[in-house]
Amino acid sequence: MLKGLLRFIIAVIFILSGFVKAVDLVGFSFKMEEYFAPPVFNMPFLEKFALLFSIIVVVLELFLGFMLLLKLKLKFTLSILIALCIFFGFLTFYSAYFNVVTDCGCFGDAIKFTPWQSFLKDVVLLVGLIILFILYRKDFRKKDEYGVTPKESSNTFKYILLTVFSLGMIYVMAQGIMHEPVIDFRDYKIGTDIKAEKAKIDKNPSEYKTFYTLKNQKTGAVVKVNQDDYIKKTEYWAEGSPWKIEDGKNESVLIKEGYKSEIVKFKIEDPTGMEVTQEIINAPKAVLVFSYHPKDVPADLLQKVETKVNTQKGALIYGISTEPNTFKTIKNVLMDGTAIKTIARSNPFVLILENGKIVDKQPAKDYVDEL
Repeated sequence: MLKGLLRFIIAVIFILSGFVKAVDLVGFSFKMEEYFAPPVFNMPFLEKFALLFSIIVVVLELFLGFMLLLKLKLKFTLSILIALCIFFGFLTFYSAYFNVVTDCGCFGDAIKFTPWQSFLKDVVLLVGLIILFILYRKDFRKKDEYGVTPKESSNTFKYILLTVFSLGMIYVMAQGIMHEPVIDFRDYKIGTDIKAEKAKIDKNPSEYKTFYTLKNQKTGAVVKVNQDDYIKKTEYWAEGSPWKIEDGKNESVLIKEGYKSEIVKFKIEDPTGMEVTQEIINAPKAVLVFSYHPKDVPADLLQKVETKVNTQKGALIYGISTEPNTFKTIKNVLMDGTAIKTIARSNPFVLILENGKIVDKQPAKDYVDEL
């Protein structure tokens, strides 16, 4: 009974973890890119394979999680899941210890974990899987001379269920890659009122303090001092002081958790640095075309989407990217690339607002093909 319950719980965790990533594989691939980037593992040549790696990870979680749920090929299933947990345990520990990836994306945008919470989750799962491996060791059957385990024919219905489940997940993943996630866990889902979200953020903002790392040039002593104490204590900054701030070692530490929303990053500026965010969220209708990799956008697709958005009479129209000359016939404005990826899962992407509320969003290729 106990081992059956433990097996069920762990299987469901893997299935849920895989599912929330499966619906938004592109979003998970952005997280994989963070791990490959120079500040983390410094393997930028792997960034172009981020989506492929994401698919492999999600397929393993879903497929093996469902096999564990159905009690299929237990020795194989548990062995691979243990290896998977060790691998992700290493990643999450590295992220937590070096504070390089602040959200592992383990449960996509549905549930957010801190790096240390992610590592703890992997450790608990690993321990649970090892316990299961021990408890079920007597159930591991030896294969006969034909490589078939006893009673394998009785598992036919389970394999049918596994096939149906796999086909359903393939549809979910394909939908998320080619169009939009079938379930949107993001803060930018249709119906979100960006104006109202910004008001909540302004009313209850998060508070941070900067901590300086100071080194005494005479004694070699090193201390960490927050910004308030640094200002108050003149011995740290007065003329002739032996204390010097260590370059590149300053930290911004969260002091008070405010209202949490990715909308805090919704900040758009024109090429001169003037912010146009309020103009956009206050407009009766705004049609926004996003591009996080402008150089990768086919010229003909860009032309088609610009032509269509220009037919939207009375709407405020902007082309939002990381470069000032991406769009040819609509006004160019700028936004942080990571913030754009939070909104847009395809490149380019169209977002439509009415008085700051998201009423439609879709990949540009779907938008231009829409009747």
